Amino acid sequence: MRIGKLDHVNLRTTRLDDMIAWYADVLGMRAGPRPDFPFPGAWLYAGDAAAVHLVGIEGAEAAGSEEQLKLEHFAFTASGAEDFEALLKQRGEKYRRSVQTGTGTIAFNVWDPDGNHIHVDFPPGE
Repeated sequence: MRIGKLDHVNLRTTRLDDMIAWYADVLGMRAGPRPDFPFPGAWLYAGDAAAVHLVGIEGAEAAGSEEQLKLEHFAFTASGAEDFEALLKQRGEKYRRSVQTGTGTIAFNVWDPDGNHIHVDFPPGE
């Protein structure tokens, strides 16, 4: 068995509409087809891939979730670093930009409305 690539990230949120808007407005994703699950949510697409699955939660489901669920970050590859940084500045988004030692990858660290840490990585030289 060999892992090919990350298929998707599943995030629980009490702010479903805010999360859908942020992933569309900041990362350029779009909501798309999703199975008819018996709970609220959305699948957000990067190209043809449903990369982020959101699950809407409320009340007791959300209690303690910050302590119980552990995720440091997840990452996307992208192109257009200058345009992305301009968008972040225009929106007043908190971010950190760095160049990774050894690879030269340009990494933007951003946070969605729920505080999830996301890397958006661009090829060296962008």
